[in-house]
Amino acid sequence: MIKDGLFPDVSRRDFIKTCVTVSAMLGLPFGMVSKVAAAARKSDNRPAVIWLHFQECTGCSESLLRSTHPTVSNLILDMISLDYHETLMAGSGHQAEKALHDSLLANKGNYILVVEGAIPTKDDGVYCKVGGRTALDSLTKAAEGALAIIAMGTCAGYGGIQSVGPNPTGAVGVRDIVKDKPIINIPGCPPNPYNFLSTVLYYITFQKLPELDQLGRPKFAYGRKIHEHCERRPHFDAGRFAKSFGDPTHAEGYCLYKLGCKGPATYANCSVQRFNDVGVWPVSIGHPCIGCTEPDILFKTAIADKVQIHEPTPFDSYAPVDLKEKGKGPDPLTTGVIGLAAGAAIGAGVMMARKLPDGPDKGDDHEKTE
Repeated sequence: MIKDGLFPDVSRRDFIKTCVTVSAMLGLPFGMVSKVAAAARKSDNRPAVIWLHFQECTGCSESLLRSTHPTVSNLILDMISLDYHETLMAGSGHQAEKALHDSLLANKGNYILVVEGAIPTKDDGVYCKVGGRTALDSLTKAAEGALAIIAMGTCAGYGGIQSVGPNPTGAVGVRDIVKDKPIINIPGCPPNPYNFLSTVLYYITFQKLPELDQLGRPKFAYGRKIHEHCERRPHFDAGRFAKSFGDPTHAEGYCLYKLGCKGPATYANCSVQRFNDVGVWPVSIGHPCIGCTEPDILFKTAIADKVQIHEPTPFDSYAPVDLKEKGKGPDPLTTGVIGLAAGAAIGAGVMMARKLPDGPDKGDDHEKTE
């Protein structure tokens, strides 16, 4: 067990395993593991965190509660000072609101604000109220003294399903309201909890925010497309696509692109990090990626619609999918034999030409020259 008082129920093996995993996700060299571990253990280094809930299903918090290396109670509640979280805190009503007010004052300029859910803006934000205040007012006030803001989930990042037309409440993401604070988007429906944990650990270790992409997402988690590391990618490259749900091609693990998989256009690490600590994610169990980390895909395109990508069909050089139908390309065996025979014939012709004697005309000219 960890002996310095923090993480009392976590073995050293599990603690170091978590630090190694986080370091790898962040793209840090192995030598940085000790610094990550030291920062996580340091009790006086815990930033205050205020977690607000607005238009959402609480799925992002539920996902976070299911992180087990170590559990959220041992890691999050010891690594940070979680001063306000409507779902997790014991207090309610006036007690909860007092805890929020006290933390905002005591940690002004130094706390991390986490927002879960979209913010309605129509009719002065009357469509979501907590403690008698609108979500719009609560976010504006809490953002004033925040060191940085983490938009947890697609709703907080881009507006989510609440912002889909006709959007009767005028729901938007945090970045559409707050313009003067660093904002980190951790999108997903729900997001992977370890993307959040890694972001917090990065800040604690280096006292700065990780590098972000143009949508405000940490590049260590959202820097590459799901498609690039998908276990079904070899089937895509070979032109083997599932034709419908439940048929043999689907059961055999063929690529789900033609069933509407948005993986080729979705930036996230789902195919690498996965969920629930048991190595699963939607594509691995047979459901196409719905592009939940992308503002222009999730809830704005039908699940069955295909995304536009470069060369969605295999090259002619790939082996045919169905030998009876010969697939979309030539039979590689036949092509190879024909090519080999043609090459041999050409080579033999060249050798024979070199061995033939000069013709009479060339001989006569040669004699005349001499």
